[in-house]
Amino acid sequence: MHDLVGAVWRTSSRSNDQGLCVEVADNLAGVHGVVGVRDSKDQAGPALVVSPVGWTAFVDAIRAGQFVA
Repeated sequence: MHDLVGAVWRTSSRSNDQGLCVEVADNLAGVHGVVGVRDSKDQAGPALVVSPVGWTAFVDAIRAGQFVA
């Protein structure tokens, strides 16, 4: 289990007001070697923890349009 104490959560600037957003805490990458991801509607709920490399790959894939519905 990873410690997310000190996480600074942020929501994407592309998020809308419909509440379908995730928050990311990427400030822990250098300290703990993890990136946290959580549901913005359930901030006290569980968070996913991924590696910084995995997070970067995910963001790059989104930007490349690999997750088009």
